[in-house]
Amino acid sequence: MIGDFKNAGKAWCKVAEPVLVHDWPQDAIGQAVPYGVYEVSANRGFVCVGDCFDTPRFAVDTIGDWWFFEGRKRYRDAHRLLILADAGGSNSYRSRVWKAQLQELSDIAALPITVCHYPPGCSKWNPIEHRLFSHISMNWAGVPLRTFDTMMKYIEGTATRTGLRVKAFLKRGGNELGERVSNEEMRALRIEAHTICPA
Repeated sequence: MIGDFKNAGKAWCKVAEPVLVHDWPQDAIGQAVPYGVYEVSANRGFVCVGDCFDTPRFAVDTIGDWWFFEGRKRYRDAHRLLILADAGGSNSYRSRVWKAQLQELSDIAALPITVCHYPPGCSKWNPIEHRLFSHISMNWAGVPLRTFDTMMKYIEGTATRTGLRVKAFLKRGGNELGERVSNEEMRALRIEAHTICPA
């Protein structure tokens, strides 16, 4: 939540920052929903922060934004996209909306997309957790995230000696809950399941 709340961690300061004792939703100015893309080979992060809900549409929009703003410039000769994702949440392997949105992105980008999901309970082995989000958390540790601008500043200010750099964007609205994909729409998707695991 964004507001006058305590943020875990320690920060050097001359005077302690006064914050509210409880983080009640009614005291927040908004809900921050970060979704990130981490490029393993380039050591680059791309984070979109939404202010509504963590939905499959928001997840795929973030991947699409990364591709059109960053990815296609860095990988000019790319013939396909590989996405490594957690098994649950907005990019769940069971989500019909996730699959339909990926098909739409694949059509727009004119690239086949392969998705490999980490098994349930194995997200701690996803590089995005310990190579991107952990550094963002350390960067803003102990600092109250009172505004979206403050949050964005700390995300974009995240860097490491090994070369990690992060770009961040704020996306307001547009990702509502309850989107559905019919059986007919699912049959129209061009999904090919792998015969081996991992692919």
